[in-house]
Amino acid sequence: MPESINPSQDGGTEPVRLPDSDLESVSASVRKLLEQSAEQALQLDNLASAPLPPDMPFGAYGMPGFAGLPPQAAPPDPRPILELEGEEYEDELDALSDWVDDYLVRVYGAEVTTAAPWCEQWQEHADVVAWLHALWLAYQQHKDPEAGLSGLFVWHRDFLTHAMAAVRAAGGPLSACMTDPDRPAHRLLPGPPPSSRTSAAPEESAESEENGERGQGAG
Repeated sequence: MPESINPSQDGGTEPVRLPDSDLESVSASVRKLLEQSAEQALQLDNLASAPLPPDMPFGAYGMPGFAGLPPQAAPPDPRPILELEGEEYEDELDALSDWVDDYLVRVYGAEVTTAAPWCEQWQEHADVVAWLHALWLAYQQHKDPEAGLSGLFVWHRDFLTHAMAAVRAAGGPLSACMTDPDRPAHRLLPGPPPSSRTSAAPEESAESEENGERGQGAG
């Protein structure tokens, strides 16, 4: 307890003197309050710098607020699968295969006939992989709620029908593969040769070099 205040000889009052034990208690309390204040200030700074979620007022305008959520990095832009390489390509092909086998073929895989061939090894056909990957990307876009209630209808009309008709055409990339479900088959059809301009370029270069050597010899 603080000592009593006694008037001094000149009529003034002496300062209050606290026991050492009380001074230590007061110092500890002050230090604790300062630490709590610093921690609260840091939390306020973090909250003020975090953007509001889009579903909160002013969140769509990127205004700072006390959302309590850290800023999230934007997902990478999708790339055509044939531009990927190595493990990145294999991972994307695995994800595409899951969607094709578990959803696309199961729901939209009509009977396999000569007019609508298929291939159990369609992953070996680069053009088919490109078609189905593009179809899958479009599906992800149009099933998103932001696409609206007609999103999947647009996907069926503008993407599904056209892609499946191209992939499973009678004279398409799978025409040499399975045309009967009881007789699995797989064969890659050879593509067209390089254009005459591309194939002739090395020959013309060789002829030019040969003519140049002859000219030097004649000189």
